[in-house]
Amino acid sequence: MKSGSMKKYINMAYYFIKPFLSRKVQLFLRRRYAILKRCLNKNKWPIDYQAAKKPGNWQGWPDNKQFAFIVTHDVEKLKGYQKVKKLAELDLKYNVKSCFNFVPMLYSVEHDMLNYLKESGFEIGVHGYNHDGKLFSSINIFNSRYPVINKYLNDWGSVGFYSPSTLRNMDWLHQIKMEYDSSTFDTDPFEPQPDGVKTIFPFIVKYEKDNSKSYVEIPYTLAQDHTMFNILKEKSIDIWKMKVDWIAENGGMVHVRTHPDYINFSDNYVSCEYSVNLYMELLEYIQSKYRDMYWNVLPKQLSSFWKTNYND
Repeated sequence: MKSGSMKKYINMAYYFIKPFLSRKVQLFLRRRYAILKRCLNKNKWPIDYQAAKKPGNWQGWPDNKQFAFIVTHDVEKLKGYQKVKKLAELDLKYNVKSCFNFVPMLYSVEHDMLNYLKESGFEIGVHGYNHDGKLFSSINIFNSRYPVINKYLNDWGSVGFYSPSTLRNMDWLHQIKMEYDSSTFDTDPFEPQPDGVKTIFPFIVKYEKDNSKSYVEIPYTLAQDHTMFNILKEKSIDIWKMKVDWIAENGGMVHVRTHPDYINFSDNYVSCEYSVNLYMELLEYIQSKYRDMYWNVLPKQLSSFWKTNYND
């Protein structure tokens, strides 16, 4: 059996038994596995040096900015949804443009919430279907679900898709009526589909059956917060800082993805959460060290820029 097929069946098996495992058991298994993965991938995580290669027709970022800065927030469950306004208020405090991604078939997303975010300058993305890990497990399941995803893209006025757990089929994604996808990463061996796209820049994905159809792929480039603080149990943002410096040096895209589900806004310890101070420290680090040197932009604006300038 080919390694790709083996990974697919392992992922299917994991998501089949996942509902029967306690959160504590899930984290234990992932942490033990992460120790091995981190050792095996020490030469390409957190930095894969091949990912610094610029596009062939590279012309730079707008206004001669040194690098791009993208912030996205995946709202996985109702627990995270209840923290959205706190996180939005924090981004507003730091004058950070960001995108909130909601799961359409898992919890109710109120129109008042969507209106508040849009009026405040945020973007709304669609985060999969119901976060059960099965969207790409078979073409029949995908075909039954993508029309619903398209409906929510339209209803929410969204143009971006974010696949839960970064499970993906880049060709199938052309059936989703989006302008951009963000279901990949430059390097992240801890994800269920660990194959990185090896670039810290966006890129165009054309449809194999019709090259006139395409979307922009916007990979995330910093380790996800859940991986950093819950799986690897890091106590500082040193890995984030090191990666930011490397991306800035190479003129790429700093794309951080957080999950309000795991952010603790209080001083009281809560299992499986990390202090909001770590996220704030990242924003302060970028804003202080790289003041006026980066382009903080919404993903939809980045997608439009990329498709206009690099769609060859």
